[in-house]
Amino acid sequence: MGASSDNVTGFILAVSSSIFIGSSFIIKKMGLKKAGATGKRAASGGHAYLREPCWWFGMISMIVGEIANFAAYAFAPALLVTPLGALSIIFSAVLAHFILKERLHIFGVLGCALCVVGSTTIVLHAPHERDIHSVKEVWELATEPGFLIYGCLVVVVVCILIFYYVPRYGQSHLIVYVGICSLTGSITVMSVKAVSIAMKLTFEGNNQFVYFQTWFFTIIVIGCCLLQINYLNKEWDTQDASQIATEVCGFVTILSGTFLLHKTKDMGNKPIQTPVFTAPEHEDNSTAT
Repeated sequence: MGASSDNVTGFILAVSSSIFIGSSFIIKKMGLKKAGATGKRAASGGHAYLREPCWWFGMISMIVGEIANFAAYAFAPALLVTPLGALSIIFSAVLAHFILKERLHIFGVLGCALCVVGSTTIVLHAPHERDIHSVKEVWELATEPGFLIYGCLVVVVVCILIFYYVPRYGQSHLIVYVGICSLTGSITVMSVKAVSIAMKLTFEGNNQFVYFQTWFFTIIVIGCCLLQINYLNKEWDTQDASQIATEVCGFVTILSGTFLLHKTKDMGNKPIQTPVFTAPEHEDNSTAT
């Protein structure tokens, strides 16, 4: 994608975002533990953590990280920024090992390593992103039939997870909360990209907030972020950081493996050319005589 100044700025913002967000998970986990010791746990529907200063400090750290991530989308393509978000998982796993004393076993370490390899592969081999000059262009892409179908499927699956699986399996199966946050996050990325482009163009003198599309994407971002924060709190209250890092990195490893298989599927299909040996020409002439 080229090491342009905008890409370098986006890269630095994305990495700093991962550091802030990864730290916020640990700080909020500490706040959730303190709140759970004196009141109803978040996983059981309690909100005692809202009175815990440590949790709010972690929330501030997350907000700073999300602002940096938000700004990164304005400077660099989503194909560069999004995979770097995996660094927050690794950073939080390392901090949990030393601060929360949550042991990260060998499979978690392997998962983190493969997570880095997968993210690096995606970043290095990502195609060039289309240049977007207006929020209306993002709106045109978002209203194409393919994305509309995908968006409807995401809404349906998230509703099924929230209203059917969370009450029954939420506290025992981490994948329920991860599924809600991940599916919602796929919509959040598109909306954040649109809003960040709108803000960047507005600061450059081309006001994008006169279009209703900008406000629509803003509402989507706020709604998705609130939903993700709610279920992230439940997720971190029921599991420790090493379990979350292991399972999420394992999930990313599967995606990375699928990506690598897809990229290399045709490498072994090239026909093997068997060498053909022919007799020298002078030998053929001597035989004929």
